[in-house]
Amino acid sequence: MIEAVILVVFPFCMIWAAITDSLSMTIANRVSFTLIAIFLLVALTTGMGWSDIGLHAAVFAGVLAATFAMFAFGTMGGGDAKLIAATALWMGWGDPLVYYLLAASLLGGVVTVGVLLFRHNEIVRFFAGRVLGPNTQMPAYLEENDSGVPYGLALGMAGLMAFPQSPIARLVIESLAIS
Repeated sequence: MIEAVILVVFPFCMIWAAITDSLSMTIANRVSFTLIAIFLLVALTTGMGWSDIGLHAAVFAGVLAATFAMFAFGTMGGGDAKLIAATALWMGWGDPLVYYLLAASLLGGVVTVGVLLFRHNEIVRFFAGRVLGPNTQMPAYLEENDSGVPYGLALGMAGLMAFPQSPIARLVIESLAIS
């Protein structure tokens, strides 16, 4: 049962954050809080050691401090900051965290370039309208030059990419392989 929770909740939260941020430039607090609560439940029920839980919590606190500093300087949205920290809690210290942050950075660059191309290139806007259809309503932020970029899309994709390497996912994968 706990394996199903692990394999469903984290990916669902990443997908939900990506979709809602893409449509509304908002990542609901409940996404990050769900990730935190389910991590704690999973850590306690899978027998994760207290030192490991503490290390994951320290990673969470460090990433939250860094991302909230970025939020304070206006370079990141608050929902993005909370989502990155909650995802870092699942990744822990090590390669999965590095992979997640690197993937999020690279994908964030791709999303940013895509949004900027859409905003400033009539040819791209023309073809997007043709591909999506004339009655398709584009999110308002795509039309506003001073609006931000839905970084939650990149964060969600990066989270899905890094998840199989996370300690909790590896635990599930190994337990299913043994069964």
